[in-house]
Amino acid sequence: MNDSANEATVDRASENLAGLVKPIGRSWVLAAIMATMFMAAVESTVVATAMPTIVAKLGGFDLFSWVFASYLLTQAITTPIYGALADMYGRKPLLLAAIALFVLGSVLCGLAWNMVSLIVFRAVQGIGAGALLPLGLTVVGDLYGPQERPRVQGYLSSIWAMAAILGPALGAYLVTHLSWPMVFWINLPLAAVTVIILALGFKERVQPRAHKLDLLGTFLMALSTAVLVGGLVQTAHLNALTLTALLLLAGLLFAALLGHERRIPEPLLPLDLWSNRIFVAGNLANGAFGGIIMAISAFLPTYVQGVLGGSAMNSGMVLGIMSLSWPLGTILAGRTMLRYSYRAAALTGGLLLAAGALLLATLETSQGLAWACGGATLTGLGLGFGNNTFVVVVQGNVNWGQRAAATSSMLFTRMICQSVATAVFGGILNVALLAKAGADHSLMDRLMETAQRQTLPTAQRDALLQAIISAMHKIYAINGLLAVLVVIAALWLPKGLSPSRPDCGPRRA
Repeated sequence: MNDSANEATVDRASENLAGLVKPIGRSWVLAAIMATMFMAAVESTVVATAMPTIVAKLGGFDLFSWVFASYLLTQAITTPIYGALADMYGRKPLLLAAIALFVLGSVLCGLAWNMVSLIVFRAVQGIGAGALLPLGLTVVGDLYGPQERPRVQGYLSSIWAMAAILGPALGAYLVTHLSWPMVFWINLPLAAVTVIILALGFKERVQPRAHKLDLLGTFLMALSTAVLVGGLVQTAHLNALTLTALLLLAGLLFAALLGHERRIPEPLLPLDLWSNRIFVAGNLANGAFGGIIMAISAFLPTYVQGVLGGSAMNSGMVLGIMSLSWPLGTILAGRTMLRYSYRAAALTGGLLLAAGALLLATLETSQGLAWACGGATLTGLGLGFGNNTFVVVVQGNVNWGQRAAATSSMLFTRMICQSVATAVFGGILNVALLAKAGADHSLMDRLMETAQRQTLPTAQRDALLQAIISAMHKIYAINGLLAVLVVIAALWLPKGLSPSRPDCGPRRA
């Protein structure tokens, strides 16, 4: 769908194709998707809040980045696979299977005995998580038209607000008064409710036809991504020659993947979508969102507890503010899209992200927790505006037969960039700490624990604090550059295009 005349009828065509999905009622399906989103949202806020405490219990701060990277890596690899399978065999069976895998990974994470085992089990959890968001968004895109999607996205974002309120406080409470494994096991009853709602409330029939899963493409994508992220995470421990070799290998594998995808009839990554200007803008923005999200969720708690000397509850409050302002931005973005245009909403999001990055890049200990909260608030608003807008505009400009693939591909871009950003940011932090603490990562473990940080010699503690501050300034300067990319992607959207005016402007990249 590349020309304006055809794309004006995309959603009319999708309405006909969406007849393949026959739910008992849209409210049941939406309830199931909201429950799934809540499960993913709670996992994110609870684990991020509890991570400094978990590191203090299990040790292994040098592997800190891998706890997030392993989850994001497997999630990213499986997301386009789920998207391709959902277009072939239907949404429901894939969602149920993914929830089962997510629950298995959650149970195993709570049984981890050291940081290495936790990383492995987080990878299992990520395999299940690869379907939760993309297939949920795809079902919503199937069942609701372009003028309804901004409103429904607001409903979905309210789930993140609930998680923002409950998750950080719950995470801090669990690690303080019960035990850290509970931050993973709270998913179990919620998953049971989600499965019941999907099983009883969602009926679908899919037209049978022959399919062939792109196994070679799956292998090449997994291998290229693993080599790239693995090399970046270990930057501080690899010499320049080894790191360069790994990056070149990742590039060659990715080039082989692109060449393979061009030759097969059912590619894992549908390359023809990249001729769609809106799809390209959505992927550019989502890649930037990936880095921005990790800069806050994975590294701001380290600053709050390690530098400001805050508690797990303080870390949870900062993350909670970002998660709470995100759905507010989503609601405002929906109104902006309907009244003005997709471009106006996306541009507002980019400017808010830039303002948030500026606050965090100038964060100093004298400014305290309030300054960090201000940066997190602006970032959350910007993500709400931008993420909602690009999801709605991309889904409105592809047909039903490509919607799962388009949504999954866009989220795949975000997840890959989350993994890369986690690796890059973690490398920046590890290099800074290596210069101050050498190979003794136990010093950082002690700094994260409020009771133990006072046992560190003053000179040693001050050196560690300066290393963290220096690294965080670099991380949030990069954050500002990512916000600029969001602004560029917003300006690339056609002028005047909105849910009520789907035929404005060119779509070719």
